Amino acid sequence: MEREHRERKPKAETEEVVDADSESPKRLLEEQTAKAEGYLNSWKRSQADFENYKKRAEQERQETSAYANATLVSSLLPVLDDLERALDTLDASVAGLTWIEGIKLVYRKLAATLESQGLRVIQSTGVTFDPKFHEAMMQVPGPEGKVVGELQKGYTLRDRVLRPAMVKVGNGEPAE
Repeated sequence: MEREHRERKPKAETEEVVDADSESPKRLLEEQTAKAEGYLNSWKRSQADFENYKKRAEQERQETSAYANATLVSSLLPVLDDLERALDTLDASVAGLTWIEGIKLVYRKLAATLESQGLRVIQSTGVTFDPKFHEAMMQVPGPEGKVVGELQKGYTLRDRVLRPAMVKVGNGEPAE
């Protein structure tokens, strides 16, 4: 009987060890599965971050390319303004001279070249004042909030304001 008792005791201990060992691999498997899921989620986030980075970098590259000439175009605006003012103040007696026609041609070519680069004139006179596109230089009698005169043309380059138009804005008093 004692022998049976000894045999049973090790058997019970063995069963406990087997039960403990069977729990351990399950627990290890669950831990490793949780770790693997964590790594997978981390990898997915990294992949999404990388895709977002590529999109952002491409967008920045396109914007840089599109607006790379903004400084050059801006520096040519005073030249365009001066040519326009010179042509506007011509006396009728010199209007048909060859060199005057040459200056007009240079003005038209410069304006066309700048337009081909995305330069557009901001419409001012008669429209509602918009601080995004207009810079109010003075208020004068006229319809309130309406641009009644332009002192200097404004320009956009594609969808960005390169130079706001300098304007006179109506103050609501009747014009004389």
